[in-house]
Amino acid sequence: MICISVTPTSRTLAPADLLNASRQGDLIELCLDHFLKEPNIGELIKAVDKPILISCRRPQDGGQWNGTESERLQLLRSAIVSGPAYVELDLDIAPGIPRFGSTKRVISFTSLNRPLGKIDEIFEKCQAANADIVKVTWPTDNLDAAWPLLAAVTQPRALPVVGFGVGRSGTTFSLLGRRYGSPWIYAALERGMEAFEQQPTVWQLKEEYHFEDINSKTRFLGIVGYGTAENTAARVLNAAFQELDKPIRCLPLIPGDVSRLPKMLSTMKINGLIIDPAYMTSMSTFAGPGDETAQKTGCMDVLTERKDGWKGVSTLMQAIDVAGQQVTNTPEWASRGSVLVIGHTAFAKAAALYFGSKGAAVSLASSSDNSAAGAARETGVRLVTWNAAHDVRADTLIIAERGLACGTGKGELNPMIIRERMNVVDLTSYPQESAFVEEALARGARLISPSAIFASQLQMQFKLLAGRELPGTAFEAAAGM
Repeated sequence: MICISVTPTSRTLAPADLLNASRQGDLIELCLDHFLKEPNIGELIKAVDKPILISCRRPQDGGQWNGTESERLQLLRSAIVSGPAYVELDLDIAPGIPRFGSTKRVISFTSLNRPLGKIDEIFEKCQAANADIVKVTWPTDNLDAAWPLLAAVTQPRALPVVGFGVGRSGTTFSLLGRRYGSPWIYAALERGMEAFEQQPTVWQLKEEYHFEDINSKTRFLGIVGYGTAENTAARVLNAAFQELDKPIRCLPLIPGDVSRLPKMLSTMKINGLIIDPAYMTSMSTFAGPGDETAQKTGCMDVLTERKDGWKGVSTLMQAIDVAGQQVTNTPEWASRGSVLVIGHTAFAKAAALYFGSKGAAVSLASSSDNSAAGAARETGVRLVTWNAAHDVRADTLIIAERGLACGTGKGELNPMIIRERMNVVDLTSYPQESAFVEEALARGARLISPSAIFASQLQMQFKLLAGRELPGTAFEAAAGM
Protein backbone atom coordinates (compact mmCIF):
# COMPACT_ATOMS: atom_id res chain seq x y z
CA MET A 1 0.00 0.00 0.00
CA ILE A 2 0.95 3.63 -0.43
CA CYS A 3 0.39 5.87 2.57
CA ILE A 4 0.14 9.47 1.44
CA SER A 5 1.25 12.04 4.00
CA VAL A 6 -1.03 15.10 4.10
CA THR A 7 0.26 18.18 5.90
CA PRO A 8 -2.50 20.82 5.81
CA THR A 9 -2.18 24.05 7.74
CA SER A 10 -5.74 25.22 7.14
CA ARG A 11 -8.83 23.58 8.63
CA THR A 12 -10.82 24.85 5.67
CA LEU A 13 -8.57 23.38 2.99
CA ALA A 14 -7.76 20.13 4.80
CA PRO A 15 -10.78 18.21 3.36
CA ALA A 16 -9.61 19.01 -0.16
CA ASP A 17 -6.11 17.68 0.61
CA LEU A 18 -7.63 14.51 2.04
CA LEU A 19 -9.89 14.06 -0.97
CA ASN A 20 -6.98 14.47 -3.39
CA ALA A 21 -4.90 12.00 -1.39
CA SER A 22 -7.75 9.48 -1.30
CA ARG A 23 -7.71 9.35 -5.09
CA GLN A 24 -4.02 8.43 -5.18
CA GLY A 25 -3.29 6.34 -2.09
CA ASP A 26 -4.53 3.41 -0.05
CA LEU A 27 -3.94 4.97 3.37
CA ILE A 28 -3.76 8.65 4.36
CA GLU A 29 -1.51 10.02 7.09
CA LEU A 30 -3.08 13.18 8.51
CA CYS A 31 -0.26 15.16 10.15
CA LEU A 32 -1.89 17.23 12.90
CA ASP A 33 1.31 19.08 13.80
CA HIS A 34 1.06 21.31 10.72
CA PHE A 35 -2.36 22.81 11.54
CA LEU A 36 -2.36 26.43 12.65
CA LYS A 37 -5.55 25.82 14.66
CA GLU A 38 -6.86 22.57 16.11
CA PRO A 39 -9.09 20.81 13.53
CA ASN A 40 -12.24 18.77 13.96
CA ILE A 41 -10.62 15.38 13.52
CA GLY A 42 -13.88 13.42 13.52
CA GLU A 43 -15.23 15.42 10.56
CA LEU A 44 -11.97 15.05 8.65
CA ILE A 45 -11.97 11.28 9.10
CA LYS A 46 -15.50 11.13 7.68
CA ALA A 47 -14.51 13.31 4.70
CA VAL A 48 -12.97 10.38 2.78
CA ASP A 49 -13.59 6.67 2.40
CA LYS A 50 -9.92 5.67 2.85
CA PRO A 51 -8.42 4.67 6.21
CA ILE A 52 -6.75 7.50 8.14
CA LEU A 53 -3.51 7.36 10.11
CA ILE A 54 -3.23 10.18 12.65
CA SER A 55 0.19 11.56 13.59
CA CYS A 56 1.41 14.61 15.49
CA ARG A 57 5.20 14.85 15.50
CA ARG A 58 7.52 16.94 17.64
CA PRO A 59 10.31 19.00 16.04
CA GLN A 60 12.94 16.53 17.28
CA ASP A 61 11.05 13.84 15.37
CA GLY A 62 10.86 15.90 12.19
CA GLY A 63 7.45 17.44 12.86
CA GLN A 64 6.10 20.98 13.16
CA TRP A 65 4.33 20.85 16.53
CA ASN A 66 4.87 24.12 18.44
CA GLY A 67 2.52 23.62 21.36
CA THR A 68 3.20 22.06 24.75
CA GLU A 69 3.73 18.33 25.20
CA SER A 70 0.60 18.02 27.36
CA GLU A 71 -1.44 19.68 24.59
CA ARG A 72 -0.02 17.26 22.04
CA LEU A 73 -0.87 14.24 24.18
CA GLN A 74 -4.41 15.51 24.70
CA LEU A 75 -4.78 16.06 20.94
CA LEU A 76 -3.67 12.49 20.24
CA ARG A 77 -6.07 11.09 22.86
CA SER A 78 -8.93 13.07 21.33
CA ALA A 79 -7.95 11.87 17.88
CA ILE A 80 -8.12 8.23 19.00
CA VAL A 81 -11.62 8.77 20.35
CA SER A 82 -12.63 9.97 16.85
CA GLY A 83 -11.92 6.48 15.56
CA PRO A 84 -9.16 6.65 12.94
CA ALA A 85 -7.89 3.38 11.50
CA TYR A 86 -4.41 4.01 12.93
CA VAL A 87 -2.68 6.38 15.31
CA GLU A 88 1.09 6.92 15.44
CA LEU A 89 2.49 7.12 18.97
CA ASP A 90 6.11 7.81 19.87
CA LEU A 91 7.70 4.98 21.82
CA ASP A 92 8.32 7.20 24.85
CA ILE A 93 4.66 8.27 25.16
CA ALA A 94 2.90 5.08 24.06
CA PRO A 95 2.74 3.46 27.52
CA GLY A 96 0.79 6.47 28.81
CA ILE A 97 -1.87 6.34 26.09
CA PRO A 98 -4.08 3.23 26.37
CA ARG A 99 -5.65 1.36 23.50
CA PHE A 100 -9.16 2.61 22.63
CA GLY A 101 -11.74 1.16 20.28
CA SER A 102 -10.61 -0.42 17.02
CA THR A 103 -7.82 2.09 16.31
CA LYS A 104 -4.56 0.24 15.66
CA ARG A 105 -1.39 1.52 17.32
CA VAL A 106 1.66 2.35 15.19
CA ILE A 107 4.46 2.67 17.74
CA SER A 108 7.17 4.86 16.32
CA PHE A 109 10.86 5.30 17.04
CA THR A 110 12.67 8.20 15.35
CA SER A 111 16.39 8.96 15.20
CA LEU A 112 17.07 11.83 12.83
CA ASN A 113 20.71 12.35 13.81
CA ARG A 114 22.12 8.95 12.97
CA PRO A 115 21.14 5.39 12.06
CA LEU A 116 21.17 2.87 14.87
CA GLY A 117 23.10 -0.38 14.85
CA LYS A 118 21.17 -2.29 17.55
CA ILE A 119 17.52 -2.26 16.65
CA ASP A 120 16.17 -5.43 18.28
CA GLU A 121 15.76 -3.64 21.64
CA ILE A 122 13.52 -1.07 19.98
CA PHE A 123 11.22 -3.79 18.67
CA GLU A 124 10.99 -5.40 22.06
CA LYS A 125 10.03 -2.07 23.65
CA CYS A 126 7.45 -1.36 20.93
CA GLN A 127 5.91 -4.76 21.43
CA ALA A 128 5.76 -4.14 25.17
CA ALA A 129 3.98 -0.82 24.44
CA ASN A 130 1.08 -2.75 22.89
CA ALA A 131 2.00 -2.05 19.26
CA ASP A 132 0.09 -3.40 16.27
CA ILE A 133 2.74 -2.08 13.87
CA VAL A 134 6.27 -0.86 14.52
CA LYS A 135 7.54 2.18 12.63
CA VAL A 136 11.22 3.16 12.53
CA THR A 137 12.41 6.48 11.05
CA TRP A 138 16.01 7.49 10.55
CA PRO A 139 18.33 9.21 8.04
CA THR A 140 19.08 7.36 4.81
CA ASP A 141 21.49 9.65 2.99
CA ASN A 142 23.16 6.69 1.32
CA LEU A 143 22.83 2.94 1.02
CA ASP A 144 25.00 2.31 4.09
CA ALA A 145 22.61 4.30 6.26
CA ALA A 146 19.54 2.66 4.76
CA TRP A 147 20.87 -0.87 5.08
CA PRO A 148 20.11 -1.56 8.80
CA LEU A 149 16.63 -0.10 8.35
CA LEU A 150 16.05 -2.30 5.32
CA ALA A 151 17.23 -5.35 7.26
CA ALA A 152 14.78 -4.47 10.03
CA VAL A 153 11.87 -4.32 7.60
CA THR A 154 12.72 -7.50 5.72
CA GLN A 155 13.45 -9.85 8.63
CA PRO A 156 10.58 -12.03 9.90
CA ARG A 157 9.25 -10.52 13.14
CA ALA A 158 6.30 -10.96 15.45
CA LEU A 159 4.90 -7.56 14.41
CA PRO A 160 4.72 -5.88 10.97
CA VAL A 161 7.41 -3.24 10.48
CA VAL A 162 7.17 0.00 8.52
CA GLY A 163 10.29 2.02 7.78
CA PHE A 164 10.61 5.67 6.83
CA GLY A 165 13.92 6.63 5.27
CA VAL A 166 14.69 10.35 5.49
CA GLY A 167 17.11 11.72 2.89
CA ARG A 168 18.35 11.00 -0.61
CA SER A 169 17.99 7.23 -0.29
CA GLY A 170 14.44 7.44 1.02
CA THR A 171 13.06 6.49 -2.40
CA THR A 172 15.49 3.57 -2.56
CA PHE A 173 14.26 2.35 0.80
CA SER A 174 10.62 2.75 -0.21
CA LEU A 175 11.03 0.69 -3.38
CA LEU A 176 12.94 -2.03 -1.54
CA GLY A 177 10.29 -1.99 1.19
CA ARG A 178 7.68 -2.68 -1.47
CA ARG A 179 9.83 -5.48 -2.90
CA TYR A 180 10.21 -7.15 0.50
CA GLY A 181 6.62 -6.83 1.69
CA SER A 182 6.45 -3.80 4.01
CA PRO A 183 2.79 -3.16 5.05
CA TRP A 184 2.94 0.25 3.40
CA ILE A 185 5.37 2.90 2.26
CA TYR A 186 5.07 6.65 2.63
CA ALA A 187 4.71 9.26 -0.10
CA ALA A 188 3.84 12.94 -0.31
CA LEU A 189 0.83 14.01 -2.32
CA GLU A 190 2.95 16.52 -4.24
CA ARG A 191 6.07 18.67 -3.94
CA GLY A 192 5.74 21.11 -1.06
CA MET A 193 3.57 18.74 0.97
CA GLU A 194 6.30 16.40 2.25
CA ALA A 195 6.18 15.23 5.84
CA PHE A 196 9.99 15.08 5.67
CA GLU A 197 12.45 16.73 3.32
CA GLN A 198 13.12 14.71 0.13
CA GLN A 199 10.15 12.41 0.74
CA PRO A 200 9.15 10.87 -2.61
CA THR A 201 5.83 11.93 -4.09
CA VAL A 202 3.15 9.47 -5.07
CA TRP A 203 3.68 10.59 -8.69
CA GLN A 204 7.35 9.66 -8.48
CA LEU A 205 6.64 6.22 -7.07
CA LYS A 206 3.90 5.44 -9.55
CA GLU A 207 5.04 7.12 -12.76
CA GLU A 208 8.84 7.15 -12.53
CA TYR A 209 9.40 3.89 -10.67
CA HIS A 210 6.21 1.93 -11.48
CA PHE A 211 5.73 1.14 -7.81
CA GLU A 212 2.56 -0.86 -8.37
CA ASP A 213 4.40 -3.37 -10.59
CA ILE A 214 7.01 -4.17 -7.93
CA ASN A 215 6.57 -7.42 -5.99
CA SER A 216 8.65 -10.23 -4.52
CA LYS A 217 9.61 -11.43 -8.00
CA THR A 218 10.84 -8.07 -9.27
CA ARG A 219 14.53 -7.71 -10.12
CA PHE A 220 16.21 -4.32 -9.90
CA LEU A 221 18.58 -2.48 -12.22
CA GLY A 222 20.63 -0.06 -10.14
CA ILE A 223 21.04 3.57 -11.21
CA VAL A 224 23.87 5.10 -9.22
CA GLY A 225 23.10 8.77 -8.62
CA TYR A 226 20.05 10.80 -7.79
CA GLY A 227 19.10 13.81 -9.87
CA THR A 228 17.18 14.91 -12.95
CA ALA A 229 19.17 12.69 -15.31
CA GLU A 230 18.73 9.61 -13.15
CA ASN A 231 14.99 10.25 -12.80
CA THR A 232 14.71 10.60 -16.58
CA ALA A 233 16.66 7.39 -17.12
CA ALA A 234 14.40 5.56 -14.65
CA ARG A 235 11.26 6.80 -16.44
CA VAL A 236 12.51 5.72 -19.86
CA LEU A 237 13.92 2.36 -18.82
CA ASN A 238 10.97 1.46 -16.61
CA ALA A 239 8.61 2.28 -19.48
CA ALA A 240 10.69 -0.01 -21.69
CA PHE A 241 10.66 -2.87 -19.18
CA GLN A 242 6.92 -2.49 -18.80
CA GLU A 243 6.34 -2.53 -22.55
CA LEU A 244 8.49 -5.65 -22.92
CA ASP A 245 6.67 -7.25 -19.96
CA LYS A 246 9.93 -7.74 -18.06
CA PRO A 247 9.78 -8.02 -14.23
CA ILE A 248 12.65 -5.53 -13.91
CA ARG A 249 12.52 -1.99 -12.51
CA CYS A 250 15.10 0.71 -11.82
CA LEU A 251 16.38 1.39 -8.33
CA PRO A 252 18.22 4.64 -7.50
CA LEU A 253 21.35 4.02 -5.45
CA ILE A 254 23.63 6.37 -3.50
CA PRO A 255 26.62 4.27 -2.42
CA GLY A 256 28.39 4.88 0.86
CA ASP A 257 31.45 2.77 1.52
CA VAL A 258 32.10 1.23 -1.89
CA SER A 259 33.87 -1.74 -0.32
CA ARG A 260 30.54 -2.83 1.19
CA LEU A 261 28.65 -2.52 -2.09
CA PRO A 262 29.28 -6.01 -3.58
CA LYS A 263 27.64 -7.75 -0.64
CA MET A 264 24.68 -5.35 -0.68
CA LEU A 265 24.15 -5.79 -4.43
CA SER A 266 24.33 -9.56 -4.03
CA THR A 267 21.70 -9.45 -1.27
CA MET A 268 19.43 -7.32 -3.47
CA LYS A 269 20.18 -9.60 -6.46
CA ILE A 270 21.33 -6.65 -8.57
CA ASN A 271 23.77 -7.57 -11.34
CA GLY A 272 23.72 -4.41 -13.46
CA LEU A 273 24.38 -0.72 -12.77
CA ILE A 274 24.20 2.54 -14.70
CA ILE A 275 26.61 5.12 -13.32
CA ASP A 276 26.08 8.88 -13.07
CA PRO A 277 29.20 10.88 -14.08
CA ALA A 278 29.51 12.29 -10.56
CA TYR A 279 30.05 8.77 -9.18
CA MET A 280 32.25 7.45 -11.97
CA THR A 281 35.55 7.93 -10.14
CA SER A 282 34.47 6.22 -6.91
CA MET A 283 32.84 3.35 -8.76
CA SER A 284 36.00 2.71 -10.77
CA THR A 285 37.56 1.42 -7.54
CA PHE A 286 34.68 -1.03 -7.21
CA ALA A 287 34.74 -2.55 -10.71
CA GLY A 288 37.53 -3.62 -13.00
CA PRO A 289 37.75 -2.38 -16.59
CA GLY A 290 35.72 -4.29 -19.14
CA ASP A 291 36.87 -2.51 -22.28
CA GLU A 292 39.86 -0.53 -23.54
CA THR A 293 38.35 2.87 -22.77
CA ALA A 294 37.65 1.91 -19.16
CA GLN A 295 41.10 0.37 -18.80
CA LYS A 296 43.02 3.36 -20.10
CA THR A 297 40.88 6.22 -18.81
CA GLY A 298 38.74 4.98 -15.91
CA CYS A 299 35.65 6.18 -17.79
CA MET A 300 32.83 3.67 -17.22
CA ASP A 301 29.09 4.20 -17.16
CA VAL A 302 27.74 0.63 -17.24
CA LEU A 303 28.76 -2.02 -14.72
CA THR A 304 27.81 -5.68 -14.95
CA GLU A 305 28.56 -8.60 -12.69
CA ARG A 306 30.51 -11.36 -14.39
CA LYS A 307 32.07 -14.61 -13.21
CA ASP A 308 35.33 -12.81 -12.45
CA GLY A 309 33.68 -9.88 -10.65
CA TRP A 310 32.17 -6.55 -11.58
CA LYS A 311 33.36 -5.00 -14.85
CA GLY A 312 32.77 -1.51 -16.21
CA VAL A 313 32.49 -0.30 -19.79
CA SER A 314 31.96 3.08 -21.42
CA THR A 315 29.13 3.92 -23.82
CA LEU A 316 29.42 7.71 -23.79
CA MET A 317 31.84 8.23 -26.66
CA GLN A 318 29.99 5.88 -28.95
CA ALA A 319 26.78 7.73 -28.02
CA ILE A 320 28.47 11.02 -29.01
CA ASP A 321 29.46 9.44 -32.32
CA VAL A 322 25.92 8.29 -33.07
CA ALA A 323 24.34 11.61 -32.03
CA GLY A 324 26.91 13.47 -34.13
CA GLN A 325 26.03 11.46 -37.19
CA GLN A 326 22.47 12.72 -36.93
CA VAL A 327 23.61 16.36 -36.63
CA THR A 328 26.29 16.33 -39.32
CA ASN A 329 24.57 13.84 -41.67
CA THR A 330 28.00 12.27 -42.03
CA PRO A 331 28.52 8.71 -40.75
CA GLU A 332 32.31 9.22 -40.66
CA TRP A 333 32.32 12.62 -39.00
CA ALA A 334 34.27 11.40 -35.93
CA SER A 335 37.18 10.28 -38.10
CA ARG A 336 37.46 13.47 -40.14
CA GLY A 337 39.40 16.66 -39.55
CA SER A 338 40.88 17.86 -36.29
CA VAL A 339 39.47 17.52 -32.78
CA LEU A 340 40.28 19.70 -29.79
CA VAL A 341 39.46 18.16 -26.41
CA ILE A 342 39.26 20.50 -23.41
CA GLY A 343 39.94 18.80 -20.09
CA HIS A 344 42.12 16.21 -18.35
CA THR A 345 39.60 14.04 -16.48
CA ALA A 346 38.27 10.60 -17.44
CA PHE A 347 35.74 12.18 -19.82
CA ALA A 348 38.47 14.11 -21.64
CA LYS A 349 40.83 11.15 -21.85
CA ALA A 350 38.05 8.92 -23.13
CA ALA A 351 37.18 11.48 -25.83
CA ALA A 352 40.84 11.84 -26.89
CA LEU A 353 41.27 8.07 -27.01
CA TYR A 354 38.05 7.44 -28.95
CA PHE A 355 38.45 10.12 -31.60
CA GLY A 356 42.13 9.30 -31.96
CA SER A 357 41.28 5.64 -32.58
CA LYS A 358 38.87 6.78 -35.29
CA GLY A 359 41.71 8.49 -37.16
CA ALA A 360 41.01 12.13 -36.28
CA ALA A 361 43.90 14.49 -35.48
CA VAL A 362 43.33 15.04 -31.75
CA SER A 363 44.75 17.79 -29.55
CA LEU A 364 44.15 18.18 -25.82
CA ALA A 365 44.29 21.23 -23.57
CA SER A 366 43.30 21.97 -19.99
CA SER A 367 43.32 24.88 -17.56
CA SER A 368 46.06 22.87 -15.81
CA ASP A 369 48.91 22.40 -18.29
CA ASN A 370 50.57 19.79 -16.09
CA SER A 371 47.40 17.70 -15.87
CA ALA A 372 46.81 18.13 -19.59
CA ALA A 373 50.33 16.88 -20.32
CA GLY A 374 49.64 13.71 -18.36
CA ALA A 375 46.29 13.13 -20.09
CA ALA A 376 47.80 13.71 -23.54
CA ARG A 377 50.63 11.32 -22.79
CA GLU A 378 48.26 8.60 -21.55
CA THR A 379 46.07 8.83 -24.64
CA GLY A 380 48.80 9.46 -27.22
CA VAL A 381 47.47 12.77 -28.54
CA ARG A 382 49.00 16.19 -29.12
CA LEU A 383 49.31 18.55 -26.15
CA VAL A 384 48.25 22.18 -26.52
CA THR A 385 48.96 24.68 -23.74
CA TRP A 386 46.02 26.53 -22.26
CA ASN A 387 47.17 29.90 -23.61
CA ALA A 388 47.38 28.49 -27.13
CA ALA A 389 44.11 26.54 -27.10
CA HIS A 390 42.05 29.43 -28.45
CA ASP A 391 44.28 29.64 -31.53
CA VAL A 392 43.66 26.03 -32.55
CA ARG A 393 41.50 25.74 -35.67
CA ALA A 394 39.56 22.59 -34.93
CA ASP A 395 36.65 21.03 -36.80
CA THR A 396 35.28 19.51 -33.58
CA LEU A 397 35.41 20.92 -30.06
CA ILE A 398 34.73 18.62 -27.11
CA ILE A 399 34.48 20.47 -23.80
CA ALA A 400 34.99 17.62 -21.36
CA GLU A 401 36.10 19.37 -18.17
CA ARG A 402 33.17 18.94 -15.79
CA GLY A 403 32.25 22.20 -14.09
CA LEU A 404 34.39 24.34 -16.39
CA ALA A 405 32.95 27.87 -16.47
CA CYS A 406 32.20 29.77 -19.66
CA GLY A 407 33.85 33.20 -19.52
CA THR A 408 37.01 35.25 -19.85
CA GLY A 409 38.31 34.96 -16.30
CA LYS A 410 41.20 32.91 -15.04
CA GLY A 411 40.57 29.20 -15.45
CA GLU A 412 37.47 29.85 -17.58
CA LEU A 413 37.02 28.91 -21.23
CA ASN A 414 36.48 31.88 -23.52
CA PRO A 415 33.40 31.14 -25.67
CA MET A 416 35.16 32.76 -28.64
CA ILE A 417 36.86 29.39 -29.08
CA ILE A 418 33.55 28.26 -30.60
CA ARG A 419 33.37 29.08 -34.31
CA GLU A 420 30.76 28.90 -37.03
CA ARG A 421 30.10 25.40 -38.43
CA MET A 422 32.32 23.80 -35.81
CA ASN A 423 30.98 20.57 -34.26
CA VAL A 424 30.54 21.23 -30.52
CA VAL A 425 30.07 18.68 -27.74
CA ASP A 426 29.38 20.07 -24.25
CA LEU A 427 30.04 17.62 -21.40
CA THR A 428 30.69 20.16 -18.64
CA SER A 429 27.30 19.49 -17.02
CA TYR A 430 26.36 16.33 -18.88
CA PRO A 431 23.65 15.30 -19.34
CA GLN A 432 22.43 18.81 -18.48
CA GLU A 433 23.16 21.80 -20.70
CA SER A 434 25.54 24.61 -19.77
CA ALA A 435 26.25 28.12 -21.06
CA PHE A 436 28.41 26.58 -23.81
CA VAL A 437 25.26 25.23 -25.46
CA GLU A 438 23.82 28.73 -25.79
CA GLU A 439 27.12 30.02 -27.12
CA ALA A 440 27.34 27.25 -29.70
CA LEU A 441 23.85 28.00 -31.00
CA ALA A 442 24.44 31.74 -31.01
CA ARG A 443 27.72 31.39 -32.94
CA GLY A 444 26.33 29.14 -35.66
CA ALA A 445 28.13 25.99 -34.59
CA ARG A 446 26.73 22.49 -35.11
CA LEU A 447 25.72 21.52 -31.59
CA ILE A 448 25.64 17.85 -30.68
CA SER A 449 23.36 18.44 -27.74
CA PRO A 450 23.66 16.73 -24.36
CA SER A 451 20.04 15.59 -24.62
CA ALA A 452 20.66 13.86 -27.97
CA ILE A 453 23.78 12.19 -26.58
CA PHE A 454 21.89 11.11 -23.47
CA ALA A 455 19.10 9.54 -25.53
CA SER A 456 21.64 7.66 -27.64
CA GLN A 457 23.52 6.54 -24.54
CA LEU A 458 20.35 5.20 -22.88
CA GLN A 459 19.69 3.08 -25.94
CA MET A 460 23.17 1.58 -25.79
CA GLN A 461 23.04 1.01 -22.05
CA PHE A 462 19.68 -0.72 -22.31
CA LYS A 463 20.94 -3.07 -25.02
CA LEU A 464 24.04 -3.90 -22.97
CA LEU A 465 22.04 -4.68 -19.86
CA ALA A 466 18.83 -6.14 -21.29
CA GLY A 467 20.10 -7.66 -24.54
CA ARG A 468 17.24 -5.97 -26.39
CA GLU A 469 16.74 -2.80 -28.39
CA LEU A 470 15.19 0.01 -26.36
CA PRO A 471 11.64 0.52 -27.68
CA GLY A 472 11.30 3.96 -29.23
CA THR A 473 7.93 4.31 -27.56
CA ALA A 474 9.66 4.25 -24.14
CA PHE A 475 10.86 7.81 -24.71
CA GLU A 476 7.35 8.88 -25.68
CA ALA A 477 5.83 7.21 -22.65
CA ALA A 478 8.39 8.80 -20.33
CA ALA A 479 7.91 12.23 -21.90
CA GLY A 480 4.16 11.98 -21.38
CA MET A 481 4.46 11.37 -17.64
